[in-house]
Amino acid sequence: METIANYINGEFVPSNSGSYMDVFEPATGQVYAQVPDSKKDDVESAVQAGSDAFESWSKTSPVDRSQIMHRIADGLENRLAEFAKYESRDTGKPVSLATHVDIPRAVSNFRFFANHLLTFDLKTVLDGNGSTNRIVRYPLGIVGCISPWNLPLYLFTWKIAPALATGNCVIGKPSELTPFTAFKMGEICQEAGLPDGVLNIVHGSGQNTGSAITTHPDIKAISFTGGTKTGEIISQSAAPQFKKLSLELGGKNPNIIFADCEFNEMLETTLKSSFSNQGEICLCGSRILVEDSLFERFRDAFVEKTNLLKVGDPNDDNTDLGALISKDHLEKVLGFVALAEKEGGTVLTGGKKIPINGRCENGNFMEPTIVEGLGIDSRTNQEEIFGPVVTLVPFSSEEEAVSIANSTDYGLAATVWSSDLDKAHRVADRIDSGIVWINCWMVRDLRTPFGGMKNSGVGREGGDEALRFFTEQKNICVSY
Repeated sequence: METIANYINGEFVPSNSGSYMDVFEPATGQVYAQVPDSKKDDVESAVQAGSDAFESWSKTSPVDRSQIMHRIADGLENRLAEFAKYESRDTGKPVSLATHVDIPRAVSNFRFFANHLLTFDLKTVLDGNGSTNRIVRYPLGIVGCISPWNLPLYLFTWKIAPALATGNCVIGKPSELTPFTAFKMGEICQEAGLPDGVLNIVHGSGQNTGSAITTHPDIKAISFTGGTKTGEIISQSAAPQFKKLSLELGGKNPNIIFADCEFNEMLETTLKSSFSNQGEICLCGSRILVEDSLFERFRDAFVEKTNLLKVGDPNDDNTDLGALISKDHLEKVLGFVALAEKEGGTVLTGGKKIPINGRCENGNFMEPTIVEGLGIDSRTNQEEIFGPVVTLVPFSSEEEAVSIANSTDYGLAATVWSSDLDKAHRVADRIDSGIVWINCWMVRDLRTPFGGMKNSGVGREGGDEALRFFTEQKNICVSY
């Protein structure tokens, strides 16, 4: 049994509260660790550590901060295989996925912001009209970074890297469901020479730890990724204190497929965009909209391809889909399949829990599921499921495709497939989504803004947007 500790002021320390929660391995259903459920005094200790470290860290040169961040990236890269196994154990995703996506992306996050910091304009001078304006960006101070369970280290580092790069001190809270790689990040930071108190990692529940972070008066900004309902709660508590907020929330993403697409490439990519990470990615295309003339061909080929996917032990290199994060979440997703049938949908394949022999016999495994025949306004087509369930919806025109795509309260991502790029761009321009991929999915240039519209979030992450978020501008005007 592993006991996870908070990382505060450069040391691993137990929670002051003495309260701990069980951490389950999704693939086996077994408890393998205990994580602190930290309270206000734990967060207060972390804030104090950050306060003590801030003056020195904020005055550390960008070059020196960049070098430390590169050493953190080196440390992660050197332990990539080890961290991939931790991530798989925490989340239920295949080790192969964590090895090729999650941990390499965490490394890239540190490297990107370590480099991008050196090209970012922290100071700008404007001359004219008999005066000079010197525009300077300063770190905010202490910031809170709260990350979700589906891509634990990937998204944890996506937040803390730009915050550290710009000279802030960070109070980070990983999900209590998937705490282990964030816990081990403390070792990497120690070895890399990150000064004590610059990054503090406090574990616990949203109700206790998360609330203490979002309401603390000395924490100047909150960067959060997670569910829309939780985002609403954070907004209600943080906004009255005028904290800066970056909220990356849920999605119900449309994948629009026109008949003139490159069929084979589209089919392979749609399989990934539907079921990667067991569908537990906010960017997955859960509503597949297909032009009438292609609908039957696509449906039959997609079902055939889906039936070839292997659900199984995450440690097996041949596994395509691992376990869902928890028994409760599995029941929620299965409940949506039952709801889809009540709403008049037809399950073309999947929809059931899968028994896995051996060590995974008590795991949270589910068949990848395809449903057709649902109304656009059905709950199954409107609410985020966050599992391996997609719906098929036919359309007959560009206008109808756009209307269906925009029919939900979400606006995070969309995909458009067509060999006619003029048409694809017309459609992309009209979709209410923060990200639109044309003839691809999950292609990411870390310089580009990332975030959603409507109930999918507030603000943008990535590139200059992240560095702007974690800094405050001051204009100093001098008259000649």
